[in-house]
Amino acid sequence: MSPRIRGLHAARAWLQARPLAADALLAFGLLLVGLPQLFLQELPDGEDFAAFRSPDVWNGLLVVVVTGALAWRRRHPLPVLLFIIGGEALTAALQYPPAVPDVVAFLIAVYSVAAHRGLAQSALGGLVAFVYFLAYLLLMLPLSSEPVVVITDSALVVGVWMLGRNLRLRRAYFAELEDRAARLERARGTDARAARIEERSRIARELHDVVAHHVSVMTVQAGAARRIIDRDPGSAREAMSTIEEVGRTALSEMRRIVGVLRTDRDAEQAGRELAPQPGLGDLGELLDHVRETGLSVQLWIEGEARSPSPGVDVAAFRLIQEALTNTLKHAGPQARAWVRLYYGDDDLTVEVEDDGRGTATFMADNGDNPGHGLVGMYERVALYGGELRIGPRVGGGFGVRARFPLEA
Repeated sequence: MSPRIRGLHAARAWLQARPLAADALLAFGLLLVGLPQLFLQELPDGEDFAAFRSPDVWNGLLVVVVTGALAWRRRHPLPVLLFIIGGEALTAALQYPPAVPDVVAFLIAVYSVAAHRGLAQSALGGLVAFVYFLAYLLLMLPLSSEPVVVITDSALVVGVWMLGRNLRLRRAYFAELEDRAARLERARGTDARAARIEERSRIARELHDVVAHHVSVMTVQAGAARRIIDRDPGSAREAMSTIEEVGRTALSEMRRIVGVLRTDRDAEQAGRELAPQPGLGDLGELLDHVRETGLSVQLWIEGEARSPSPGVDVAAFRLIQEALTNTLKHAGPQARAWVRLYYGDDDLTVEVEDDGRGTATFMADNGDNPGHGLVGMYERVALYGGELRIGPRVGGGFGVRARFPLEA
């Protein structure tokens, strides 16, 4: 871009930021062109101009004052129009001929009141301007006011007013589009914040499930190792190995879950850290970890096993994990647990039951304010349109039964 064009753009931006200065320059330009013409031109011969006085200093001052009012045309368009009409009426009353700057200033004022004010003020200003202009033609220049001249000159005033009105409507339309785009952008920002909050809540539940399960397993193993370390060091070392393995697994899953909160990692590292979420395919490994704590767990699968949707797969696994964790916490050392999967035509039913003594303890610990585990269960199942029942089972113990649609 050449320096000249850059200078023009800078000057335009400066004038747009300072409308008063821009309008003052407009009035000055009109006076610069019109005043010399006012004093140098000769009035035409004819009866219409015979009664006019020759331009003098007072005429020039009137023209300067009337045209100079354009400096406030955007801030106060209707008062400026009325002032210009009054100035031109005074000029006509003093029998001075019409000046080009006054006529142009009048048309610009008509345009300004239509372009910068609402319908009520612009209509009022247009009506006053039209009546004044028509009266001026018929009263001050009666002999030259032929029907064609009156119609064309009146059409000019109406056309200027309509031009200003159309430009105002166009500006209002684009302003509405910009405002709508801004509202949509704010709405997207609000939705994004809500999604981030929901995602953080989900991650918090995931962290609770992971930590609660693995810490429960590690606690049971550590207690077993403490009891048998003197009489059976080999089994104690095996329990210690299990604790180490479970701890590493917990750290790995925590790193994987918390990893989604990081925003400044590189893609290659992210690919190594973010492994897939566990699902029902990992159920065997989960049950092996639980059995290593001493809890007897059996698994039954009925129906034609099919792969559920990814979300249902994770939710079902986490529900089983949470239920077995509660069994480890509350069922007692001699308890047994059963995990059943029923694959129906359109749904998957998951049951986790135990015959322990943890029902009263589990319910009493939570009271009217159930822990995060129960809340997480209900939220997970409800998220995918399923149903959940939790409570004591017939014959003693505790049971969790959830039904998921295979397609969430």
